[in-house]
Amino acid sequence: MTILFKKYQAWLWVAAFLLVTAASFAIGFDPGKTVFTNFRVSLIEMISFVPFIFIVVGLFDVWLPKEQVQKHIGHESGVKGIALVVLLAMLQAGPLYGAFPVAYVLWKKGISVRNLFIYLGAFSSMKIPMLGIEIGYLGIQFTLVRTLITLPLFIGIGFIMERYLKGKHFEVYEVAPAKEPKKQPPGGIKQPAS
Repeated sequence: MTILFKKYQAWLWVAAFLLVTAASFAIGFDPGKTVFTNFRVSLIEMISFVPFIFIVVGLFDVWLPKEQVQKHIGHESGVKGIALVVLLAMLQAGPLYGAFPVAYVLWKKGISVRNLFIYLGAFSSMKIPMLGIEIGYLGIQFTLVRTLITLPLFIGIGFIMERYLKGKHFEVYEVAPAKEPKKQPPGGIKQPAS
């Protein structure tokens, strides 16, 4: 039973979500309707954004030579490398999950651990479109103060992570679908090698 549950776990969650959503609409449960509306908006945003990100990341992977990445934002890049990853993060747009494919490609090309964490931190809080919205709602003074606090914080986190992971095996893994286990013949008898 547990093997069957593990095999179809994702589909069971989808079925449960659809069942609860249908029940929410049937009985007029407003929080359930709100959850479905938010899910629909996020799904449409993701479907419209993810293909573009994969195209850009694919081109980025092919066109950007590994030697250039290692030279400019690799282990020996220093302050110039930090400035470049912050600038790269600021010029991008989109939700945070759009940064992870770019970070993965940069890691494959030889970005330093320090600059990888700085890039992700700067992407999460310093994108130019986001800064424009923040200035419109909260004012330029608030945005400047928040940026002047968060940027050194992310740079510090980058240095701490680099020091913490020094000498340890740090690897970014590509997620692959799980492989089906090899089937044993009935009775557990091994087939002779031919």
